[in-house]
Amino acid sequence: MKQLLLLRHAKSSWDDPGLDDFDRPLAERGVKAARSIGRELAARGWLPDLALVSPALRTRDTWRLVAAEWPMEAPVEFVEALYEATAADILAGLSKVKAATNTILLLGHNPGLEEFARRLAGSQSDGSARNRLEEKFPTAALARFTVDTDWTDLAFGGARLTHCLRPKDLR
Repeated sequence: MKQLLLLRHAKSSWDDPGLDDFDRPLAERGVKAARSIGRELAARGWLPDLALVSPALRTRDTWRLVAAEWPMEAPVEFVEALYEATAADILAGLSKVKAATNTILLLGHNPGLEEFARRLAGSQSDGSARNRLEEKFPTAALARFTVDTDWTDLAFGGARLTHCLRPKDLR
């Protein structure tokens, strides 16, 4: 069984309105949330074989802080197509991952990431996790899916949402 971890970047700063969206850094609240999610991933043993990360500053910073909480280093690929990706773009990107990869962490942005998570969740998904996902997928939220197929065969509705963790759930 494969595992897909969808992580939205942590809260970004809007302090400098002159910055391009791509170059926005994390807010202090985002730094704390990223570390907290990183610790939670380590505590649960949900560590990726591969991380696919948008190259925007806030996603790179989220990745650095999350991964710093782990006992091991995970291979990471910064994927340009994840910035402003639609749900269909994300699905297409995942279909290119090698079958030998068992756990992927994908770190990206809304609205595409949230739409992808909602569309991916199949009928066997956990009800409370689905309710949390439907309610809101805020910054630094994590959706965990189990997948019974190879990445090339992944389809909307084809994974089981098992958990939806938000930073406020970890306090």
